[in-house]
Order: sequence, then structure tokens, then C-alpha cells
Amino acid sequence: MHIKIEKKKNTFDNSGKLTIHRYLIMKNKKLYFELRMKLMKNLRTFTFFMLVGAIAFTTSSCSDDDDSTKSDYGTVTGMVTDENNTPISGVAVTISDVEGSTATGADGKYSFSNAPMDKRTITFTKKDYLTTSATVLASKFDANKVASISIQMLSAAAKVMGTVTDAKNNNAPLAGVTVKLGSLTTTTANDGTYLFESLIIDDYSITFSKTGYVAVSRDIKKAQFIDKITTLDIRLGGVEVLPGLTADDLKEADKWLYNEYRGGKNADSYPHWDWSTDYMCTLSFWGNMEEQNEGTTLRIRNTGDEQKNPANLDAFDSYTYGSKKITEDNKILSLRIRTHNADDKAPAYFGVQVVDLSAAEPVAVKVGETKTCGSQSYTDYDFDLSDYVGKEVIIAIGIYRTATGDYWKQLVLRAIRFAPQKVEGWNWLPGTAITGLEEWKLTAEMVRSTMVQTTKSFTGISPIRGGSGDYYAAYREWRNVNHIAYCWAFMPTVKDPEVFPSEGYLIKTTGNGAANTNKPEAYFYAKFAIAEGNNKLTLKTRTFGDQWTFFKLTAIKEDGTFVNLNPISNTAKEAAAAENGCWKFKHDAGGPDNPNTYATFVYDLAQFNGSNVVLAIGVFNGEKSSNENKLVFHSVELN
Repeated sequence: MHIKIEKKKNTFDNSGKLTIHRYLIMKNKKLYFELRMKLMKNLRTFTFFMLVGAIAFTTSSCSDDDDSTKSDYGTVTGMVTDENNTPISGVAVTISDVEGSTATGADGKYSFSNAPMDKRTITFTKKDYLTTSATVLASKFDANKVASISIQMLSAAAKVMGTVTDAKNNNAPLAGVTVKLGSLTTTTANDGTYLFESLIIDDYSITFSKTGYVAVSRDIKKAQFIDKITTLDIRLGGVEVLPGLTADDLKEADKWLYNEYRGGKNADSYPHWDWSTDYMCTLSFWGNMEEQNEGTTLRIRNTGDEQKNPANLDAFDSYTYGSKKITEDNKILSLRIRTHNADDKAPAYFGVQVVDLSAAEPVAVKVGETKTCGSQSYTDYDFDLSDYVGKEVIIAIGIYRTATGDYWKQLVLRAIRFAPQKVEGWNWLPGTAITGLEEWKLTAEMVRSTMVQTTKSFTGISPIRGGSGDYYAAYREWRNVNHIAYCWAFMPTVKDPEVFPSEGYLIKTTGNGAANTNKPEAYFYAKFAIAEGNNKLTLKTRTFGDQWTFFKLTAIKEDGTFVNLNPISNTAKEAAAAENGCWKFKHDAGGPDNPNTYATFVYDLAQFNGSNVVLAIGVFNGEKSSNENKLVFHSVELN
């Protein structure tokens, strides 16, 4: 309804009384307000019902949504096997947020019905196996509402156990020691024992700690598990013999098996000294160490509160150490060093200390006097170890702090060398040449005094790859995988290697070099005690390109006689015997994605049973070629 009200002129007469026109206007205005009030009331009612309807619609929609996401149900089936693909029975199978479980039968198979056909986690558990989980998605279910999930479970029946004793209390059992194995933690019982069960056989780090005692850490390797058990007894509270290390710690020291360790990056005497051939940084260190271009460097600890450390010419501030058998063939220790942040007026102080762990109370003993060096040029120093001939002792080489406060000195180690006489300059180790191996730079003294390598399995694959600018982390990681360049000695007589190919560590010859099957251009060597169970060597390798690669395995006895060995079998695409005990082969297969396609060469070492023998694997320039001959080390196994 529309009401039109018109305003009229002269609605009052001269007496001020309403005229008929004014009266009509007032009457229409009253009707207008009555209608307006009714309209507003109706509008409020309409709005209320609209809101109620919206709420009802929303509620209904939510209910519909819930119904639309309700899962349908199907069946999950599959098989559970071990590392050898053998079915495992009695494995408990559960599904997340679903009540109940099922188990695998004698054939390793299981079936879980009424499983929601959406994203769920399926968990497989059984004692002495590593708990394993898998995810099933709605898309895994087929038209018959069946999803197949088969998994492989790793054996977890291994144990790490032992006893912790108290060196402060006559080696009595020590209770309450916190023992951490990876992410697992336990505490020693009243009898000092601890136990970790249901483990897979793997490499572990284990730490023992207790208030008032110096914490002790050890590494456990796969090879230490005998019948799935590793027993590790630890003594806490021992007296430090070297800074931070007790006699018990030193019993675990790395062995310095060889007579030369080279450090640094610079190619001062290529290829003998080069970043790709010098691996001193793989040794053990305590304190402040840094790999530098000039050498592997021991530095004074001089950050923050370390500046409060007192001067001490008896205890090293930083050092490297290892266990070494001293003989008449290696009784002179030579160090080739230089310094940073030092000069003749304010030199770096350094020295050598020896710990004889066979003594009733092992102590660190200085060899000769404390020495000084302030030169920025390399200088050779020697230390006489004659007092320790016939013994395996701990050798420590370190730098001393001579003042409290901001005292900053660096001792750069370019070479650590053991020989019957002082070694100077960039020379190879002196000694008696082996008849027939005169060009090898391997002396009779080196063969006799090299210590026996007890590890039997080696890899040429580097877990971390790098280059000339970032090799340090990669070299350090070699320690954890028994890399051949860490476990064997490398001799770059003519040519440097390729350290980081994905196919494996690679030694090679020069291009256009003269043919020579007597002189290796590069080789590895290590000494082994040959016996039953340790008298077969297997080399997995490959080549690149179309040319032949010439190589040989040579066994050198401690009396200086040697034998070039022929493989008893090989899987190379092409292989044949060559001159002077070499073999040549072509095999361009094998890599990180297909490790089973490398060529395998197997050697029988039984003729050396009962003997310690140096084994050398070298590459030779068997024929003149413009290309390099390349020999890849994927792995070496003794069994």
C-alpha cells in the first residue's frame, strides 16, 4: 500500500484554526505509522524463521557430510618374510584405530577383515624382530575391496651386554650408571650389569655416564657380534693418562698399522703429497684439530673459558694418538712440521709422549726433550723410540700451552714417519729394496714392521662425496665404513687416484706412459694373518672405456720373497693373464644402483696359511696408450 500525503499551503485560517486540508493530512499520517509498525513486526518474524531455517539447513548439511566420509570396509592381506625371504609365523598385525589384531600363519600370510578403506597404519610385531609399519591407502583397495601389503622384517635378536666396574673402588661393580645405546637408555643394576635386547646387528655408539665420573664412549661394529651378542665391559673412574683419556680408553686406540701418514692438501711433491693421497686426518685426535692446506694441524684450545687453562709443559693441549708396534725397523719417529702464529721469539712447543699399557700403572712418558718450532717453512724433527722396541705402545704427538690467557699457536703436521733412521724432506721411506720390487718404494723394513690388519671386509664406496675443497668430512666418514683408503696404505708411485667416483675408489695410470708391468703406478697394501677362514680374497671391480686395465695381486712374505697370484675364478666380460704376473680385463658394468654387476676376481691364499703376508693390489701401464687404465675398488673381502 502506498500513501501519498501532500502538503497544502494556507492550512490555517486567519484565526489559527485547522482547515479541512490540515485535518486530512493528520488523519493519513496516523494510518501511515500504524502500517509501518505492522510491517516491522512481520519483518522480524520473517527474519527469525529464516535464521531457524538456515540453522536447520546447516545441521542437515553437516550430517550429510559425515555420512559422505564414512569409510567402506574391506580386507588387507599379505605375507611377512625375513631378510632371506623366509616366511615368518606368529607376527601380530594391527591397524591404527581399529580394535583387535590378527597373526601370520606358518606360511607367513595374514588376512585382516573389516578394515576401513582409508589411510591407516599397519604395524607388524614379533619378539626378536624389528617392529615394522606400513601405510595402506584407499587407492590400494581393488574392486573386490582387497588391499595387499607384504613386508620384510629384520631380525632383532641381537644383544649388547656387559658389566661396569668402579676404578675408584677396587673395581667393584658400579650401579646406577646411565648407559645409552643410540636412542635407547638403561641403567646398570646393583651388580653393575646392563643389557640391551631385541637389536638388529648394526654399528652402534654406546656411552656410559654417572655423576662424579668421566663419561666413556665406545663404538660397536657389526663384526663384534658373535652369535648375535656383543659383550662390552667398562671401567669408570680411571685416572687420566693423557688429557681426557684413561688407560682403558687407550686400549681402544686406533692402531697405526703403517709407517707413513701424510697430511694436508698442497701438492708439494706430487703425487706423493696431494689432497687425494694424504689421509692423516683419518687418525684419532683430542683437543683442537683442523685440516689445512699445509697439513693436519694441532691448535691450542683458546676459545672463551679455554683461555683460563693453565700453562703446562707436561700435558698436551691438543694431540693425535695411536697404538704402534715398535721394532728395529721403525724405531725412529720423524715429524715434518711447520707452524702458524709462531716465530723464533715466540715458538710453538711440542713433543712426543709414549704410554706403555703393559705397565702396572701406565703413565705418559716424554720422548726426549720438549721441542720448539717457530718456522713457517717445513722442518724435520726425530724422536728415538729404541726403549720400546718389541712392544706395542701408545704414541701421542701434541702441542703444549705455555701461557694462560689469549695464547694462540698452531702446529702443522705434514708427515708422521717411522723408519730405522731419520727421514727428511719429501722422500719416500728409506730402507732395503726388495729384490724384484725395486720400483715399488716398498722396503723390506716396511714389510716386516707393518702391523697385521684384523678387519676382513673393506669398501671403496665413500658415504660422503667431496673434492679438493671439501674432502675432510668424507675422509673422516671412511672410519665408520672400513673404507680401503683408511684401512690399507696407499702408494701413489706415479699417479694420483680418483677418490670419489660413485662406482668406487679408483686408481689409475698416466696416459701415454711407457708400458711397464713391473712398476705399479699406484697400489694399496696391507698385512694379514693368513689361516683357515681367512685365506680367500675376493675383489669386486670394473673398468672404463675400451682399453685393457692391467693389474695384479702380489703376496709379499716377511722374508722379502713374493708371489704374483692368479685368480682361481673371475666374472669379467673379458680377462686374460698378461706379462709379469699381471692380469688384464675389460668390464664396463657395476655401480651404486647395480652392485651385483661388478666383475669379481677370487684368489686362493691357502699356500700362506700360518704366515703374515703383505697383500698389494696395483694398477700397471701394461701397454702404451693415450688413455688412463682405471681399476675401481668396489670392495675387498677376506674369508
